[in-house]
Amino acid sequence: MKNSAKVHSALFVVALIYAANYSISKDVMPQYMGPFGLVLLRVVGATVFFGILSRLVAPQDRITGRADQLRAVACGILGIGLNQLLFFSGLNLTSPINASLIQTIAPVVTVLASAVLLGERLTLPRLAGIALAGAGAASIILSKGPVAAGGQDGLLGNVYILLNATAFGVYLVLVMPLMRKYHPFTVLARIFLVGAFLAVPAGWQQVQQPDYASFPASIWAAIAYMVICLTILAYLLNNWALKYASPALLGAYIYLQPALAVLIAVSLGKDVLTWDRAWQALLIFGGVFLVSRKPKAAPQPVPLEPVQD
Repeated sequence: MKNSAKVHSALFVVALIYAANYSISKDVMPQYMGPFGLVLLRVVGATVFFGILSRLVAPQDRITGRADQLRAVACGILGIGLNQLLFFSGLNLTSPINASLIQTIAPVVTVLASAVLLGERLTLPRLAGIALAGAGAASIILSKGPVAAGGQDGLLGNVYILLNATAFGVYLVLVMPLMRKYHPFTVLARIFLVGAFLAVPAGWQQVQQPDYASFPASIWAAIAYMVICLTILAYLLNNWALKYASPALLGAYIYLQPALAVLIAVSLGKDVLTWDRAWQALLIFGGVFLVSRKPKAAPQPVPLEPVQD
């Protein structure tokens, strides 16, 4: 298999894993386990796995220096702790389609964070894309969502997913310097360890409440899927693909994930695709497309030949 085919396969599998999770998680939450309990299982499992893997693959690699240490802590808080807690809290209250569409604006947040933290230039097309994607996300968030467990509608869940996308977008900007400087497994081991300090106290009560003996095999399979596939396998494949994938290719797979999530949710009867949601999706996709386009480099001035006397 050629390397390009492997990259496409890895990115497709990652998109499929994330897309299926929107529906699979709804089978577990909240009937069998609360969202924070699932986050605890995911983060602790990944912390142990990447901690062992980093020692086997890169035993001498260590994150050093105060600046990098603080950056790793910030990545663990935003990219693992808050990201996971907000995502599962939101998905517990809103619908799979709403969650998958709102989370698509993460690249928009990444561009905004790059402009604020790295001083990158915001072009007119990117500003238009931010406005377009923002309008689509706001339309979904403010629309009346399905009634979830406990009699709550999806508004709060939609807000949680928006905050989740925001935390993840900022995390992507912060983590890139670490990924370029250290081995990816070293970085993942550290940020998951930091995330565990948020996930464990938040989910400790919920992970003790369920009657595990009453769990059917399908629920155990769903939990195993979220710990092994969603957390570990997706991170491994994504980090490998990032070494070879172009920005344009990564952008294409951004659109594939919510499309797959919609197909899976509708085919399983977990959600319904309406015309309103279709238009909201087009607004977000259009905005993300404009934002993801790389700005043209400014033309370099041609040096003038010196005047000969």
